Amino acid sequence: MSTAALSQTWYMTQRQLMVFVRQPAYAVITLIQPVIWLFLFGSLFRDVVELGGFGTTSYLDYLVPGVVVMSALSSNMWAGMTTLDEIQRGTLDRFLTTPVSRAALMNGNVVNNGLVTALQSVVIVLLGLLGGADYPGGITGVTVLVLASVLLGTVFGALSNALGMLVRERESIIGINTFLLLPLTFLSSAFMAPRQMPSWIRHIADFNPLDWAMVAGRSALSEHPDWGAVLGRGGALLALAVAAVWLSIRTFRSYQRSV
Repeated sequence: MSTAALSQTWYMTQRQLMVFVRQPAYAVITLIQPVIWLFLFGSLFRDVVELGGFGTTSYLDYLVPGVVVMSALSSNMWAGMTTLDEIQRGTLDRFLTTPVSRAALMNGNVVNNGLVTALQSVVIVLLGLLGGADYPGGITGVTVLVLASVLLGTVFGALSNALGMLVRERESIIGINTFLLLPLTFLSSAFMAPRQMPSWIRHIADFNPLDWAMVAGRSALSEHPDWGAVLGRGGALLALAVAAVWLSIRTFRSYQRSV
């Protein structure tokens, strides 16, 4: 990507960030569900670690990476709604009359969501720390967890943008997101150690990008990280993110030809 395209992407990102900054209530609302997952589920299932296989004696330690990744998924799946809003208001069509990079028009939204996801992830990690969670992997482990959540968010944010371009209907985006969110969450190691999961769920989780991010984050946060697993899952997420961004740009060019 050229320097001009990068600067234009940053301009479009700033435009999205201004909306976020002007609506601080939105930032608070997006943290309500993660707090419920952390402290309600953390308290309800705290003794489940006695079954073994969690790699820790504290269920909260195990749960924090899962909540970080789940939050990244749930918030970025709605990126297509922003794109759809801009289509319906005519904002996107007006940008098409300018020389701005078409990749910047799509990627500004994705980069904005990535920055918001990183902030949200850090806040959840800090809330977990206040609740008594321990992170033996230190700042390096937390950084890997945040990066994994951002990569996962990029995958689903870009796919959501592509979906918005294709269906151009709120109801379709809501229906698809609602259909995918819970299966992706529960067909992963978000709440339960793989050893305690039915074998068929464990095998499906191996192909679930949500689980890739969790495995990378949990391993990096552990006392003895498995860097092979971190790099393997992280590399797969990076490749998937690049493919998703490419697909969203291609879909946008298809939309451009239709207007």
